[in-house]
Amino acid sequence: MVLSKQIKSELQDDSGDAYDEAARQVVDLANRIADEQQEADLWDISDGLLMGAIHYWLYTRQPCDDPMCEECEPVSNPEQRLQELHRLVDDFAKDSDYFQSAHDIKVGRA
Repeated sequence: MVLSKQIKSELQDDSGDAYDEAARQVVDLANRIADEQQEADLWDISDGLLMGAIHYWLYTRQPCDDPMCEECEPVSNPEQRLQELHRLVDDFAKDSDYFQSAHDIKVGRA
């Protein structure tokens, strides 16, 4: 999975490739669940993974107890956390190789 440098630099921490490894493991987990539960709906699997990722993301973005903390300022209330989450989802989706499909409705074709 190749992610934009801007998004990668915003989320990657000092742990090196933890960002890419987490993304790879989520895809691997989805594929493993789909292989093990072939009767399962792929949309249900992906929705469950997304729900878990959102819960974990929100958990990690809880502001500290210092109301003047500059690092926590972008996520200092629920609305700001949701706004940041929406921005990231939009960026990740648009950066994905799967964002556009040849079967999309109202897509121009050459």
